[in-house]
Amino acid sequence: MRYAAIDIGSNAVRLLIADIIENNGSVSFKKNTLIRVPLRLGDDAFLDHHLSDKKSSDLLKTMQAFRNLMDVYKVADYMAFATSAMREAKNGEKIVKLIKEEAKIELEIIEGQKEARIIYSSHAEQNIDKSKNYLYIDVGGGSTELSLFSAGELWASRSFNIGTIRMLDNQDTEETWEDMRIFLRENTRQFKTILGIGTGGNINKLYKLSEEKDKAPLSFGKLKSLYNYLNSFSLKDRINILGLNQDRADVIIPACEIYLNVMKNANIKNMYVPTVGLVDGIIQTLIEKNLTKTS
Repeated sequence: MRYAAIDIGSNAVRLLIADIIENNGSVSFKKNTLIRVPLRLGDDAFLDHHLSDKKSSDLLKTMQAFRNLMDVYKVADYMAFATSAMREAKNGEKIVKLIKEEAKIELEIIEGQKEARIIYSSHAEQNIDKSKNYLYIDVGGGSTELSLFSAGELWASRSFNIGTIRMLDNQDTEETWEDMRIFLRENTRQFKTILGIGTGGNINKLYKLSEEKDKAPLSFGKLKSLYNYLNSFSLKDRINILGLNQDRADVIIPACEIYLNVMKNANIKNMYVPTVGLVDGIIQTLIEKNLTKTS
């Protein structure tokens, strides 16, 4: 059996098709196919609060292709969610309707809080000591989701309109940065030690570049060094010399700045990078939804 997850983000649109594995009463999944299309919906959404005909058309074509792939892979169930860019596009609901009619995909535009909950359900914490304190940090193109857990319980969670595309387009505000700093200080000061859990495409790439081994955490110092190293190259050289994809080479710098800012204000010295994201959380949500149906 296979499930599929669609994540319509501000930078890229992703489709994950996963094989569902049942073993002695437990259900898990194995990634089969992951497709990422860099549509950059945030460029329109954050500047014009409207998706252009070109972006809307590209998104529709992508969804039609995803529908065809899901049919070929004989996907039993799926969920499709859109995040920050579609939240801000005034024609977002109109596009949702068009995708339902033309691509036969039911799409839901979700708020930041729901996005954070789904990312958490990716079970990134399953190999981590539950007695400790963790801050989930998910950095996207349009927003950053922060969720603080203590002894396995959700302590505080909030979504902030600070993201990589938003920063590149100069659409982030000092007020929002200050809101995030206040949230972090107020909710972390009672804990002596907090560990970070970083999710999102940029931190996955940064972790790969750090060459950390055996799932060791990424330290604040190592991330700062990596940021200085990447920032010493021009955009062109990050593509040609470092071999970064064109749609990753620009956003990776503001992503570093967000992670470093959060770690500094929450006094986090080490961050685990489980290389999961929203699509993993969606698959896990589907598994739990269908288990509830059958039980």
